[in-house]
Amino acid sequence: MKYFKTFFFLLFINCTRLLAQNTDLQLAQQFSANGEEPKALEIYRRLYKQNADAYFPNYFNSLLNLKKLDEAESIAKKMVKKHPGDFQYAIALGKVYREEGHADKAENVYNDLLKNLPGDYNSIVSLATQFYQAENTDIAIRIFLQGRKNLHNEMAFAMELISLYRYKHEKAALINEYLNFLPRNPGYINAAENTMSAVLDGSADYDLLRTEILKRIQQDPQQFVYPELLTWQYLQQKDFEQALNQALALSRRRNDDGNSIFELCQTLTANGAYDEAIRGYEYLIGKGTKDQQMYVSAKVELINTKNLKITANKYTQADLEGLEKDYLDLLTEFGRSASTAFAMQKLARLQAFKLHKFAEAQKLLEDIIKIPNLNTGMLLSCKLDLGDVYVMSNQPWEATLLYSQVEKANGDVTITQDAKLRNAKLAYYSGDFTWAKGQLDVLKAATTQLIANDALNLSLLIKDNLAEDSTGGALKMYARADLWIFKEQPEKAVMTLDSIDKKFPNNSLADDILMSKARILIQQKDYNGAIPLLKTIADEHKFDLWADDAVFMLGDIYENQLQDKEKAKTYYQKIITDYPGSLYINEARKRFRILRGDKLDGQS
Repeated sequence: MKYFKTFFFLLFINCTRLLAQNTDLQLAQQFSANGEEPKALEIYRRLYKQNADAYFPNYFNSLLNLKKLDEAESIAKKMVKKHPGDFQYAIALGKVYREEGHADKAENVYNDLLKNLPGDYNSIVSLATQFYQAENTDIAIRIFLQGRKNLHNEMAFAMELISLYRYKHEKAALINEYLNFLPRNPGYINAAENTMSAVLDGSADYDLLRTEILKRIQQDPQQFVYPELLTWQYLQQKDFEQALNQALALSRRRNDDGNSIFELCQTLTANGAYDEAIRGYEYLIGKGTKDQQMYVSAKVELINTKNLKITANKYTQADLEGLEKDYLDLLTEFGRSASTAFAMQKLARLQAFKLHKFAEAQKLLEDIIKIPNLNTGMLLSCKLDLGDVYVMSNQPWEATLLYSQVEKANGDVTITQDAKLRNAKLAYYSGDFTWAKGQLDVLKAATTQLIANDALNLSLLIKDNLAEDSTGGALKMYARADLWIFKEQPEKAVMTLDSIDKKFPNNSLADDILMSKARILIQQKDYNGAIPLLKTIADEHKFDLWADDAVFMLGDIYENQLQDKEKAKTYYQKIITDYPGSLYINEARKRFRILRGDKLDGQS
């Protein structure tokens, strides 16, 4: 009985002591958080004397914070002597030496650690991690490299080293490590590309990557991962011709199904490299047979790419007619069905907006809508297109019926809101401004930014000009000009715009007319002609409706059409400084930062 009483008494004493120590530790941590480090140090010193092993890190770090380096060195040496096999104390001692400016002493400590490196994988990782956490990544790297030698495994610790090289932005080492790692782990190629795109910066870095890849190809010509990475490298440098050449050579070596070429062609098209994409699709068509899905997809995308190439530049009537023939030949070869409906739709848009063959476009869209089991999204999209054709062919009643059908459909919210916007624009074209504004005011809260922006601008246009002229005479003429722009008949639009001032002098549409003329010129790819009009809006109508639009459009033209990045930056910065409430503010800020060379969060 006496034994049990003594046991419980000792247990009580120990519990009480532990509770007191925990309370003291919390108090010291609170002092540190409040910036009262000397008070925290006194408590840590007392706790350390009670239990050196448990409270060494707290006491040591507090000493470092207060630059009491002699005392920190002293306790680190004592703990090294007490626990010679515990590397954390040697790391602490090396850290003190570095703080004191004794790099040679620190190096001696680290060299001793490297000589006595543990012999198993996990212990090496643990030791290197302690150095990394102590903000000494150089030694962590040396530990991993020495660990490879000790384990006789040149591939050991590859991912750990890649992470450290990325953290330190050691580009050459990162490239070398990945090029060693990928042949045995080709599934990591996308991760490698993402990592390198975040670290490599500029042509010199990518030239270094290309040089190293070419060396590896010479050393191991049968390896596929190097040519694949080389293709990616060419894409990063916008050398689209070489990217395609490399990919085609690799596809021929593999004798594969061409899926990688198809994906590359889509990337090339997205980057405006239409000639290279066309060549890639032609390769796939020559490789396949009519009963293969790749052949069909390549045929369709080839024509779509030709469409983009023609319409992205100044084109002739012969260009458009040649493109129309390509679509018709495709439909003759594969028939008209749900699987070719998207090609039929693109042909209808070409006939309506570019060739102004309204009857043919209407018939084609009506045929698509009648196809059984047509995808709902395609069905609604074609109904909207058919409504547009009705607008262009002066059948407004038929157009509004179709738009209203799509509005009430249980489909994509964006499509239904788009239908509502088109109905509102139709009312605007017709001069029914009150009804149009009511619909537009609802759409100002649309989920799609583009729809919301269009609705807001058109609503303000109606509001501002009816306030000046309640009859809306000048606005009706302006709306007719807008309709001609929609129909892609620019000569009639400009003629109508020029007539507004003559018929309605002193109207309030000066900036609106300038913006419409600028958009016509942009539609015609005459960017140099559009710039003076947009600058006039930005300079002389800086508080009117289209001011921020004009500034942003100038930035976009200089960046993407005239390749003048410095001027583009100037206009994006103007949005940020002069129009902080603009709907373009986030996009302008992002583009400005990219042009300035910033690495955005999540950018790869």
